[in-house]
Order: sequence, then C-alpha cells, then structure tokens
Amino acid sequence: MKYSEIAAINVNEHVEKKQNLSYLSWAWAVDQLLRLDDNAMWEYHPPQMFGETMMVFCTVTAFGRSRTSQLPVMDHRNKSIINPDSFQVNVAMQRCLAKAIALHGLGMYIFSGEDLPMEDKKEEPKDEPKKVEAKKFEAVPAVISGEDAAWQIKISTQSDNKDEWVATVIASAQLALDMAASRKDVLTIYRVNKEIIEKLSSISIKDHKDLMAKFGEFKTKFTEEK
Repeated sequence: MKYSEIAAINVNEHVEKKQNLSYLSWAWAVDQLLRLDDNAMWEYHPPQMFGETMMVFCTVTAFGRSRTSQLPVMDHRNKSIINPDSFQVNVAMQRCLAKAIALHGLGMYIFSGEDLPMEDKKEEPKDEPKKVEAKKFEAVPAVISGEDAAWQIKISTQSDNKDEWVATVIASAQLALDMAASRKDVLTIYRVNKEIIEKLSSISIKDHKDLMAKFGEFKTKFTEEK
C-alpha cells in the first residue's frame, strides 16, 4: 500500500485520551497493521539513558520498508520521568510502537495535531464564490484542558448547519465532563463555557435541558464519592 492510502484511514474512534494528550491505541494499531500487511514485523532497540531519563526505540517493517521511532518515557504532562520503573517503560514502548506504525501513515495526522486525515477534510471550491448565509453557527471541534487552560471549549471553525453545531457542542461538553476529576472541575467547565451553553438553549431547548441534566449527574457523582 502507498503511504497516502494508509494516511487516509480515519482512526478517531481508536484514539485514547489522558489529561490533555491524545494517543492512538497501540493494540488497535497493531491489529490494523497486520490486516493491511500480514508480513509486518517490529523490533524494540535497547533503551538509552539521558541523565536520569530514558528514551525507547522501535522499528516497524511493513509495506516493504522499515521506519524507526523514538519516544521518551513520559508522564501525562509530556514530561520525562526520572528513573522510570518497568511499568512506565512498558507503556512508553507500546506508545513508541504505535508511533512507529504511524510513520507508515496510520494515524499520522493524530501526531501532527490534526483531527481528521487530509482526505476527509473538505476544501472550499477555488473557482466558485463562497455562498454567504444570513447566519453562521460556530462549530466546536475539540476541548482543551490542563494547568494553563481552564476546560474551555475551543471554537475555531464555522458551519452553516445548526444541527452540526449542536452535536459538536454536546460532544465537546461530554468529553470535558468525562475528563473531570472533581466536582470543582464540573463547576469550572460550566462556568467557563456558560456563554456557549446559554446559546445552545436558544437553538435547542431539549438538548440544553439534556446537557444541564448531564452536568447535574456529574456534580452528584463527585459529591457521592466524598
């Protein structure tokens, strides 16, 4: 297979999220690799120490070519771990394997910070004037979180489809709630996104009501855990 054909595969359903980082499931990546090339193989190289931190290496041979990736043993903040234990090294090796597979095209767009493979992105016609609508609805492709970002739903594109806007707002809010670790997080998610949540109520009362019920469920969940 050509790189362009492999890179066109949408892997979004198999992306694992931890804190503010995204990872391609190594188990799914291996399964998909072997389905595409049953002669594929991989090899781990001896880890190398850099002071008190460690780098792991993996070479994947598939589709008639070999490609090698390296990865530091990191925590969820993308920071190198000092004197990592065997479990942390094993996790890094699995992620390095997925990254080496991505060098062949599978899920490369995830490591490039994109949300869709290039072939799935719709381009505006170059020769035709852009149609102007009376009202535009902002689409919400992602949620960011972490020490410096306050659980804010990130708005970066526009769509004239209000159903798509509603669906993406709800999906992003649900993703944020799933990442919440405390009742304080739930309240913060609502506070920083209050404007967009109120806008949802003006477009779909039912969806707004369902979303508010979801916030209530998560607040209760963390209250009961205490």
